Amino acid sequence: MAVGVVVRHAYSRQSGTTSAKETYDKRNLIESRESPYNNIYVYKKGTNVSMTFGLNQKIYTESIYNTADERELPVDYTQYMTASLIYPNKIHSILEIGLGGGRTAWYLHRFLPDVQITAVELDPAVVELSRKYFGINDEPNIKVVSRDGRLFLADSKEQYDVILLDAYRGPFVPFHLLTSEFYEVVKKHLAPGGVMAQNVEPSTMLFDSAVKTVESVFQHVEVLEANGTGSVVMIGYDGPALSAADLSSMAEKRQSLYGLRYELPKMLKHRYELKLDQQAHINVVNQAGQKTYEINAKAKILTDDFAPVESLKAIAQHNEKWTNLQ
Repeated sequence: MAVGVVVRHAYSRQSGTTSAKETYDKRNLIESRESPYNNIYVYKKGTNVSMTFGLNQKIYTESIYNTADERELPVDYTQYMTASLIYPNKIHSILEIGLGGGRTAWYLHRFLPDVQITAVELDPAVVELSRKYFGINDEPNIKVVSRDGRLFLADSKEQYDVILLDAYRGPFVPFHLLTSEFYEVVKKHLAPGGVMAQNVEPSTMLFDSAVKTVESVFQHVEVLEANGTGSVVMIGYDGPALSAADLSSMAEKRQSLYGLRYELPKMLKHRYELKLDQQAHINVVNQAGQKTYEINAKAKILTDDFAPVESLKAIAQHNEKWTNLQ
């Protein structure tokens, strides 16, 4: 499916939103929690447990856990987040910003048990519920930190081979995790040959701006479209460009090494590149070299709306619980 269709008509956070009443009718609510950051609901239906956030009578699915199969990733885009393993020179450490139910981090931990994985989650209540209902335990080489992801990076000297950005709060990414200044911080925390992957809601007006912002920071930006579902994962990295042959070879090598459930070579088939034309327009190009979509030339690069001295206050405001706006 062409990315031009995908980004305009699909909803990447599982299957969209439903009214709170409809959701209560279909699933068994096992716990709800009101934290300083979210209204959190945990539901169970059959073997599936889901974590959702609520706003204005809408329910936004954050994570789904199949209790009968801890290595399944039922939410499609999370499978394609793991395709980022194709790109780095080496894989010794992975950082995920935005834990949710923790299933992506745990999947990676299960298949890469010798890799140090750190997951950073703003909301301590989300961390608590992920441990209670989503199979997240204390084991060697996996660590969960309760903190804002940007502040965590600002105070850290660590570098990572893969940084996954999945800090959705229902329908949106907090704005301070979408700006060029933030991506510069992420870039500084990538080890040489490292890669960033981010799921960005493709049906919103910010999608084109998000793509342009990432493209302004990283030398190479690619798009993975999740098997016709509409979910879009952006990949950003610096250094020499990786050819299709390079990536295919690495996908085969790492699939053989790790035995991943969601096979890297298959996901690589859904890869698109961003390329500039002679008019400096950003085009989305498939593996046959065909243009499938053009990023809106009028889309703005997103930048911080605060001075450095105001950053702590601004980040706190961006993290506040949703107000009941209509």
